[in-house]
Amino acid sequence: MSRPSTAMASLLLLLLFAVAGLSSAARNLDGDVIKLPSESSRFFHNDGDADGDSVETRWAVLIAGSSGFWNYRHQADVCHAYQVLKRGGLKDENIIVFMYDDIASNEENPRPGVIINSPHGDDVYGGVPKDYTGEDVTANNFFAVILGNKSALTGGSGKVVDSGPNDHVFIYYSDHGGPGVLGMPAGPFLYANDLIDVLKKKHASGTYRSMVFYLEACESGSIFEGLLPEGLNIYATTAANAEESSWGTYCPGETPGPPPEYETCLADLYSVAWMEDSDAHNMQRETLHQQYELVKRRTANDNSAYGSHVMQYGDIRLSMENLYLYIGSNPANDNLTFVDDNALRPSSKGVNQRDADLLHFWHKFKKAPEGSTRKSEAQKQFVEVMTHRMHVDHGIKLIGKLLFGIEKGPEVLSSVRSAGQPLVDDWSCLKGLVRTFETHCGSLSQYGMKHMRAFANICNAGITKRQMAEASAQACDRIPQGPWSSLSRGFSS
Repeated sequence: MSRPSTAMASLLLLLLFAVAGLSSAARNLDGDVIKLPSESSRFFHNDGDADGDSVETRWAVLIAGSSGFWNYRHQADVCHAYQVLKRGGLKDENIIVFMYDDIASNEENPRPGVIINSPHGDDVYGGVPKDYTGEDVTANNFFAVILGNKSALTGGSGKVVDSGPNDHVFIYYSDHGGPGVLGMPAGPFLYANDLIDVLKKKHASGTYRSMVFYLEACESGSIFEGLLPEGLNIYATTAANAEESSWGTYCPGETPGPPPEYETCLADLYSVAWMEDSDAHNMQRETLHQQYELVKRRTANDNSAYGSHVMQYGDIRLSMENLYLYIGSNPANDNLTFVDDNALRPSSKGVNQRDADLLHFWHKFKKAPEGSTRKSEAQKQFVEVMTHRMHVDHGIKLIGKLLFGIEKGPEVLSSVRSAGQPLVDDWSCLKGLVRTFETHCGSLSQYGMKHMRAFANICNAGITKRQMAEASAQACDRIPQGPWSSLSRGFSS
């Protein structure tokens, strides 16, 4: 009996040494988690099945921050993103969708009940969860969902990111933006400092292992620049830097463009770049960094006038991880190897996000029969948008001159801080001055977000709310009536 006992003792000793070595390696790699190679991890990965040893779950929050058929592309982007995640293996219980849901059944939609995200694309609307729609698409609900705080929700399905310490979280946002702000179809804007505070709270709660945030909006870099610290295990990429517009694509007049019956852009350039790349590649082999490089090249559009600079922020080291950890991978692509190129080239042109509504109303006007109600309606919509734009632009320009002088005013309003600095020192001041302006001059709306840097610079110059109120009252003798007025749309802060 002695020999078997000796052999067993030796085997146990070897196993103890092996376990100790693995534990040490695990601590060296990631605290207390052993990272498996991407090719192996798929056999161990579990999204919460009852019959498995669940160690991690993928969660996703998808949000379109606009409404109106002229903003078709934002909800189309989010619906397409849902299909990418669903094919990747994520479950509906772990995907939370925010969208106003006024596109598929809109009277303007040439294919009722269908939403497409590319000229020859399939329907991306089918099966999409309606978690938060209509007036429930708010910044407060978005924050509550991220934090897993059901008690803070108002309306909606009640689904939240109920994540654990080993889970991965993916957040994708598509809409209009401006320096330091993102749009919302209901309620106030989403301000950058509030979002960063929520992300810090999420990290402090210890309820995720790592998070990836993809952000489509004008000046989207300003949401993270100088604000998102390292050490939160969050990796973020944005469609544009802190000073430029992002771009709509597959728009009327482009090549390729939408089917002829469509009078609106189908997608956004950065958004379709990451989604069409995900559709075509094996996400078990492709890293976040590889996708970032492909998306950056495509969104820059060969550095033409119809492109923007994709940026990255936060914990850049996470970009070495495989996309599979966050968005899954379509089994149909399992045998594909990564190719450092994207044959899906950008279209011939692009449309500035802020001009996509004008493009829609103009094409609607051109195509409508002479003398028709549709033609007069399109003309009225076009005129209302232009009138609103001129009113906002004129009011803010005049306020700058009243506060800082005729020559210095434009310079102060347009100045840009050096890279790496946040937009404003006092976010409460920024929100207060926006509210003061809108009280006297009306809503900024999706277009007026472009002027948020001017408000930030006014704050940074030390202007008080009282001074702003006096200047606003002089600059705007009335609040315009109409669909873009704060009387009907509410305030932005």
